[in-house]
Amino acid sequence: MSRETPTRTSPAQTDSGLGEKGLSKGTVGVLGAVVIGVSCIAPAYTLTAALGPTVAEVGTQLPAIFIVGFLPMLLVALGYRELNNAMPDSGTSFTWATRAFGPWIGWMGGWGLIAATIIVLSNLAAVAVDFFFLLIAQLTGNAEIAALTKNLWINIPVTLIFIAAACWISYRGMQTTKAFQYGLVAFQLIVLAWFAIAAFSHVNNGTAFDPTPIKLDWFNPMAVESFSAFAAGVSLSIFIFWGWDVTLTMNEETKNPATVPGRAATLTILLIMAIYMFISLAVISYAGVGNTGLGAGNPDNQESIFAVLAGPIMGQFAILMSLAILSSSAASLQSTMVSPARTILAMGYYKALPDRFGKISPRFMSPSVATITAGAAAAAFYVITRLLSESALWDTIAALGLMICFYYGVTALGCVWYFRREAFDSVRGFLLKFLAPLVGGVILLVMFMSTARDSMSPDYGSGSNIAGLGMVFVLGMGVLLMGVGVMIYMRLRSPGFFKGETLKRMK
Repeated sequence: MSRETPTRTSPAQTDSGLGEKGLSKGTVGVLGAVVIGVSCIAPAYTLTAALGPTVAEVGTQLPAIFIVGFLPMLLVALGYRELNNAMPDSGTSFTWATRAFGPWIGWMGGWGLIAATIIVLSNLAAVAVDFFFLLIAQLTGNAEIAALTKNLWINIPVTLIFIAAACWISYRGMQTTKAFQYGLVAFQLIVLAWFAIAAFSHVNNGTAFDPTPIKLDWFNPMAVESFSAFAAGVSLSIFIFWGWDVTLTMNEETKNPATVPGRAATLTILLIMAIYMFISLAVISYAGVGNTGLGAGNPDNQESIFAVLAGPIMGQFAILMSLAILSSSAASLQSTMVSPARTILAMGYYKALPDRFGKISPRFMSPSVATITAGAAAAAFYVITRLLSESALWDTIAALGLMICFYYGVTALGCVWYFRREAFDSVRGFLLKFLAPLVGGVILLVMFMSTARDSMSPDYGSGSNIAGLGMVFVLGMGVLLMGVGVMIYMRLRSPGFFKGETLKRMK
């Protein structure tokens, strides 16, 4: 591979302003993109943390809530696919919202994606370290090792090592990323399948904790007892599907940028839905939804449902589940680095951020400064929030939903507006360029406003508050307002982007 800096096309030289940024072309196919998409969502890690709280809210209607959370994501993904077909660009939400609505909304769409992924990177690193110490404790039979994660002067350096390792792999480009992801994703999916099959075997043999026959009613969202429980369940469900859009941020590095990323995004969501449905049915069938013992509704089991059930279900092989969750969070830590790095790259390339963020590694043809920046930001965020308090870290994770719904919703409506003149030319255009993204975008923006309202309560999240406002609301809106401040600064420092000189809005 040449070590010369790739030739870059100036964005001002094209009619739309879109341009190639020097990323490695033709590196990722459909399979590779789906693997990275599944890795980013991290089903093993996500399920162990989300199943318990969701069951506590909706009981046996867990499959129904997954379906409800899945639908807006699928609808938005269809809109993303149409945008990618028309404008394959690594800036995704930032680029597409700018082309549809102009630089101000586009800039905030990019900020929402960057902020969300930086926050979740710090959480993924924390979870990986927790399970790293737990795995060592299980292997050595020394339970005290698992408690080392509570020691900040051990936890923080180890967490920073995990973040640095993920950053290094990402810096080396998509070839290294793919090689790292294939094994880890395959391993976690095999262990999850093993867990589910073993759980159903226990149910069939009469050795399950609380055998609960599957009923058609479990798939009925209208059977949820209250709207508040329904909304809480949907909010959790939307979070567990988040991350599929990483397949689109790689669009300039795929084998066919106009079709592969969108196809991979749709396949990723469908595959994740199948995994979630299979595992959720297995858990409820084996453990029931009771709030005692191994019941999935037991508050003591909600922090990590797999840690509680793996032993009774998998026996001596339960340690594989701990290893699967560790590999899931570690793999996701690395693959999640892809999205903010390429969004920051695009914002630097189009001069929405300083030029240095648009630099490409001449050796690996990857976003060099942007990748290091994403890793450094995640590390700094983790250290600051962890030193403040552990509840501050978890409240920022709760605030993550605000940013997810915001930038997904803005991008989906951007699809509607961008294709407004051609959406009614055909049935396909109406369904995929107008109706699907419109419904999905509206649902997510309603969820954004609903979550913002609910999180104003001091009781939301950890229960912390500032001047009577819930900490989740303060953190979530604070991060978005910080973006407004940075945006105004960039407008004063580098007005070209905001004047439409580097990336033009569609007329």
